[in-house]
Parts: sequence; structure tokens; C-alpha cells
Amino acid sequence: MSATNKLYKNAIDYKTNLRLSKNFTLSELVRTSKNVDNWPKKQEIIWHLHHLTWFVLQRIRDHYNKPVRVTSGYRSPELNTMIGGSLKSQHSKGQAADFEIKGVDNREVAKWIHKNLVYDQLILEFYDSSRGTNSGWIHCSYKPTGGRRQFLIAKKKNKKTLYLPATIQQLDIL
Repeated sequence: MSATNKLYKNAIDYKTNLRLSKNFTLSELVRTSKNVDNWPKKQEIIWHLHHLTWFVLQRIRDHYNKPVRVTSGYRSPELNTMIGGSLKSQHSKGQAADFEIKGVDNREVAKWIHKNLVYDQLILEFYDSSRGTNSGWIHCSYKPTGGRRQFLIAKKKNKKTLYLPATIQQLDIL
């Protein structure tokens, strides 16, 4: 068994917190306010979280030199069902996180990610510039291979969520 697999196995078996990158830990990416066990049960999930932090979250943290607050990372099947999440959610695979940076406009962070990082899906969710800097949040997913580089804006219309293709120019007029 490789050293990485042993670390992941121990993290699962003993619910040991694991440093995934310089500024991110496993417990931070599985935290939930719901009364449910949200600790990963598969090494593959921790492996995905490790890559997500390394290739997305840590790079954002390094660029802005400010804490990145993850509001939703991994979601166990129980948690995902409890909150009405999609059955295909990349959160349930450890491949996605929702986050924001206090005091930094989410629109600007989304633009920076789109221009500078490799990602699978990037969504600026429910952003409205009239509501201030931290309006909405950012959803970003990462897959080591086969990334779609899908850039979207999420909006509510008639109580339904619409996911619309995005461009930098469209973000500028939100």
C-alpha cells in the first residue's frame, strides 16, 4: 500500500484530519451544519478532495492571499439527500466546492478562475452586483481528466434555478 493510500485509509478509519494543501484540511472540506455523518468512506473521495484543493482552492488562496471560506465541499449521500442535492452532484464525489473570499467580489474571483485555472465546472451562483461584494457564491469543480471547462451563471426565475452559459463579458454586466 502506498504512503498516500495509507494516509487516506487512516483518515477514513480513524476520522483523522488530513492536511490537503498548505491552507486546507480534510475536516474543513467535509464540515456541515446538518446532524449527519459527512466523513468520507472511500479513499477515492479524499483523493478527489486532495486534487480540488491543490489545483483550485489553494491556487485561489495563494493568488488573493486571503482565506477562502468553503461553504459546501464534500457531501455524503445522506447529506446530499437531506439538502435535496442532485444525484449527479460532484460534491458527492469530492470534486466540487462552493466558496467565497470575504471582501473580494465573487464576480472577480470567477473571472480570475476562468482565465487562470483548469476546472471542470465553474458557476457564479445567484450573483447580483447591487447586493454587494459577497453576493452569491462560487461553485467550482475539478476532475484530473476529461474536464468540460463549463462556465455558467446560476439565476432564479419563477422559483426555478437556471444555469446559463457564461462569458467574461456577461459577468461584467451582472
